[in-house]
Amino acid sequence: MTGFPYRTLMVQGTTSDAGKSTVVAALCRLLKRAGVKVAPFKPQNMALNSAVTRDGGEIGRAQALQAIAAGVEPHTDFNPVLLKPSSDIGAQVIIHGRVRAEMHARDYHRYKTVAMAAVLESHARLLAQYETVIVEGAGSPAEINLRDRDIANMGFAEAVDCPVVLVADIDRGGVFAHFVGTLACLSASERDRIVGFVINRFRGDIKLLEPGLDWLEAQTGKPVLAVLPYLHGLYLDAEDAVQGVTRREGKFRVVVPSTPRMSNHTDFDPLRAHPDVDLRFVREGEPIPGADLIILAGSKNTRADLAWLRRQGWKEAIDRHLRYGGKLLGICGGFQMLGRVVEDPEGVEGAAGISEGLGLLDLATTLKPEKRLARVGGRCVFDASSPSAAAAAAAAAVEGYEIHMGVSSGPALARPAFDIDGRPEGACSEDGQILGSYLHGMFDHAAACAALLRWAGLHSDHAVDAAALREASLDRIADASAPLLDRL
Repeated sequence: MTGFPYRTLMVQGTTSDAGKSTVVAALCRLLKRAGVKVAPFKPQNMALNSAVTRDGGEIGRAQALQAIAAGVEPHTDFNPVLLKPSSDIGAQVIIHGRVRAEMHARDYHRYKTVAMAAVLESHARLLAQYETVIVEGAGSPAEINLRDRDIANMGFAEAVDCPVVLVADIDRGGVFAHFVGTLACLSASERDRIVGFVINRFRGDIKLLEPGLDWLEAQTGKPVLAVLPYLHGLYLDAEDAVQGVTRREGKFRVVVPSTPRMSNHTDFDPLRAHPDVDLRFVREGEPIPGADLIILAGSKNTRADLAWLRRQGWKEAIDRHLRYGGKLLGICGGFQMLGRVVEDPEGVEGAAGISEGLGLLDLATTLKPEKRLARVGGRCVFDASSPSAAAAAAAAAVEGYEIHMGVSSGPALARPAFDIDGRPEGACSEDGQILGSYLHGMFDHAAACAALLRWAGLHSDHAVDAAALREASLDRIADASAPLLDRL
């Protein structure tokens, strides 16, 4: 392949989680292999999983993954508008990687004209730098209540005059109704933009599907460009929903409370992939199981999630866990929860006020409007349970990123968890049972992951190389999607 016929191609879905992110990543990897300089793009993303870019901004995690697939560094232009929900009706609005405001849904709807200008500005910059831009839509273009001032789906496609591929997930059922129903909700010009369909996550005998494919093409006049297989065991960063938790009875038990505003749960993907780890997310109302390690994840609304933990009985469960010798790790917002108090005097995450923390580390956190965004690296310095474990921890390099709006202070910080870029970071309790850190991605590198698990009590010969697993999965989805590229 010497070229690609589209300067901009958009991938939309009949539903959320239809496979848009995966198809975009696959096309980016295939075009990279073909020597095409390609960039991913998502005009507007709503997600609590985000990544820090080379230009010091913040984008959706899926676009960072797609950048890896394309062989380029993540940039804020790949996702110019990011919405991070802080409540059911409000979100933090991030434009070109920087926090612009906290907005009610109705206020953001009026703000969309400003957001669209940012979207078109980023798209124009990408077209000036890349041969092809592969665009991911959001949700579904059939959400007619969101059509007015739409910047995420057909509103963008119409504005830049680009073709659209429509994806549906056959594993959900009703795939033909999804396609036909979506077309029925579109205007004539929008229907004309759709160059074909992609059926995702198919398993079974393709011969049994072919009569349906023939019917769909006859009914709509649109070709089925590809039927993509259901691929098991992929290691890919998810935008929002907690994905692929594998329970391995009798192994090392790691339990994570699934708080309502949990963010960056991709921190736990290496643990999900570890053969000796039984990772469990515990949702509202579910019994709290026994664990070797409890991890409090990041949060878009630390005080609200802290209140949720108390209502669900986690304070008592954590205290009991520690009494029996279990280990506890807090990451970002979870780290803030471990302290004595979380203060929000300016109402950064909601109503201004003060919340009592779990009181497990002697520190206090004040939330401030300025968000820290940084990609960082260093080494582990936390105390371990034995001299050999301490030596392994000290030798383990760690890399990750910081995304937070709080400043923590207190005596607990005198015992850091990491040395990051020459400065102490995080905290370790005097008895070595509790770690806290602002560092996301601490499990991504095999040596650091092994050291942290050793601290928590798991001695294993297995190592998880997150980068290698991610690359292998990108290659798998690209290989499976080759027929789609051939038909475009």
